Amino acid sequence: MDQRICIKFCVENKTKCADVFRMLTVAYGEATLDQSNVYRWYKMFSEGREDVNDEERAGRPSTSTTDENIDKVKKIVLANRRITVREVAEDLNISIGLCHSILTNDLGMSRVPAKFVPKLLNFDQKQHRVNIAQEMLDSVRDDPNVLQRVITGDESWVYGYDVETKAQSSQWKLPHEPRPKKARQVRSNVKVLLTVFFDCRGVVHHEFLSQGSTVNQEYYLQVMRNLREAIRQKRPDLWKNKNWLLHHDNAPAHTSLLVREYLAKNNTVMVPQPPYSPDLAPCDFFLFPKLKRPMKGRRYATIDEIKTASKEELNKIRKNDFLSASRIEKKRWHKCIISEGNCFEGDKIDIHE
Repeated sequence: MDQRICIKFCVENKTKCADVFRMLTVAYGEATLDQSNVYRWYKMFSEGREDVNDEERAGRPSTSTTDENIDKVKKIVLANRRITVREVAEDLNISIGLCHSILTNDLGMSRVPAKFVPKLLNFDQKQHRVNIAQEMLDSVRDDPNVLQRVITGDESWVYGYDVETKAQSSQWKLPHEPRPKKARQVRSNVKVLLTVFFDCRGVVHHEFLSQGSTVNQEYYLQVMRNLREAIRQKRPDLWKNKNWLLHHDNAPAHTSLLVREYLAKNNTVMVPQPPYSPDLAPCDFFLFPKLKRPMKGRRYATIDEIKTASKEELNKIRKNDFLSASRIEKKRWHKCIISEGNCFEGDKIDIHE
């Protein structure tokens, strides 16, 4: 009914039929009348028809919202999450508009694409995530200042050109203007690997991988040596008390025997990190997005330009942002437990700490 009113309005405003169908598709998505019906109603309204209702006929689809219809729609959709509005409407002999209204208004459902996750986790992996999240929450409960002593780090590629996000490329337009267009672009082949460590006070140490080198156990061992020296200079309180904690992921270079022996020799206490869990890694959910987002859409011709821009963006991150990252991390542990170990990035989860 709403779509017919829209069609009638567009006819009165002399909007072309093809444009009417395109606007309806944008507004109603899957619930849009098919093209033949849009053209049929457009023609009837153009010829002077005023009534937007169907002519009375036997066997027309039901247009009334009843508890029975709502229950039937819910059962069908829960049995097949990929079923379309049109298919549900045909199964139940109800109108597409009514079916769409039941799904969105009465059931509060919406059709969303599946999200990408690093890996589909098995039960043991999910339980491991829950166990570590609970362990960290217990540590914070026993010592509220423990996160102030954690230094976390990781590596990530920084590109000479990285494609800007949809939000960055969006722009205002008037109702009659077409959508802005942009060519499909890809990341630059010019890139450099950044290794960075930070805590609640800011960046402690960063370095770039030399061209032609690889991240192996020898490289990471030297990174650990450089990190210890940076802590001695920039965090003398932690160095003096020997109570800082190291957090990094389970990359092969990080967990190699050579590195583990070095850390054990220097009595370095590790903070656990479950595998396949960027949603629980501060570098992944905080620092790297904060660093890279402003650089997207910009072009850097050389490795040196990338390094300079990276250091500038790191320096722009405010101290309060580093402090808030610790609070965000605690919330993410809660979310991990509530979601029973599933990857929760992008999910809306209410937590009560």
